[in-house]
Amino acid sequence: MKIVNYIIILLLIGTSCKGKSKENNQTEKPKPEIIKTNEFELIKSENQKGLLILFPCFPCNAENTLSEFKITEISVKNNFSVLAMNLNQRLYLSQKEKQELAEQITKIVNEQNLSEKNIFIGGFSSGGNISLLISNYLVNNKSQIQPKGVFVVDSPIDLLGLYRTAEKNLKLNFSESSVAESKWIKEMLDNEFGNPENGIANYEINSPFTLETQNIDNLKSLEKLKIRFYSEPDLKWWKEHAKNDYEDLNAFYIQKLSEHLKTEFGKNDVEFIKTKNKGYRENGERHPHSWSIVNEKDLVNWMTE
Repeated sequence: MKIVNYIIILLLIGTSCKGKSKENNQTEKPKPEIIKTNEFELIKSENQKGLLILFPCFPCNAENTLSEFKITEISVKNNFSVLAMNLNQRLYLSQKEKQELAEQITKIVNEQNLSEKNIFIGGFSSGGNISLLISNYLVNNKSQIQPKGVFVVDSPIDLLGLYRTAEKNLKLNFSESSVAESKWIKEMLDNEFGNPENGIANYEINSPFTLETQNIDNLKSLEKLKIRFYSEPDLKWWKEHAKNDYEDLNAFYIQKLSEHLKTEFGKNDVEFIKTKNKGYRENGERHPHSWSIVNEKDLVNWMTE
């Protein structure tokens, strides 16, 4: 009887050890290194085959980006590091700012030993404008950092169009939030570029795109890059909240730009992805102007194709 009990105990111990060994093996998968500074938040993949650089919306930062956009886990699984920048409160970049940002990104890549291959740059709202402009600058200036692709998420790519919509919203006086935002936009653009009635040259010089004159001077170096535009033109939502028409939405200008670039570049690497009922903030609030309209898995597939 003692011998039988002894054998049972050995079996239990053996089973327990095997279970723990298997469990340990499952948890031994290395976690990505996370580095946070005043300039950025970096999720560093162990095996680096690419780099995704993200720019936030106007009032946002890296923390907000990674909270609203669940891209890090699937990126790291596919050996892409994720560099979320804190640079914000910009609808455009001056020439000096482009140079400084290019130097900043290059410094981060060098100091953190990040991949210089398969670099993709993207941003939400005003961050999409920054993504387009800095990508064009990097390519045009033959910088050390050469993006392979760029994507924007519901960005106000036409600053002249943004001004016109702000003027319209102020005349409509439909909702408090719409009026407040439009007043701020108009005052800022008046101060930066002047009233368009006195000329639109400053808008063309700084905006990614100007539909009124079909100006894409700030994007011409993107010809060989993969380009994606995301937007969710939920007209019913915008009618209810701001009484906007389709021509007032970022989606309208994004669609026009994507069509223009396809014609100008003569290739199929320009995509306009129009989503439906995907826009929700992390807190559950329904809003078509959100990071969540991007399908993370599909985006990573696009980056790894």
